[in-house]
Amino acid sequence: MIELTKLNGQRFLLSAPLIEQVEALPDTTITLTNGKKLFVKESPKKVMESANAFYRRIGLMGVSIKTEGD
Repeated sequence: MIELTKLNGQRFLLSAPLIEQVEALPDTTITLTNGKKLFVKESPKKVMESANAFYRRIGLMGVSIKTEGD
């Protein structure tokens, strides 16, 4: 689950696997796998970072280690 903020300021948790698409239209619009659209205050980059952190926490995404020259 990732924590997001609706445009009215209400915080909520969203199951990251339900996210199909994230766009800035100009508000950040999240399209879910069932076609429902959510509008949030966070930027698309922040949504992506939160989803990636979720997948790392549950072991579905590897941890990348930067080396000199990257």
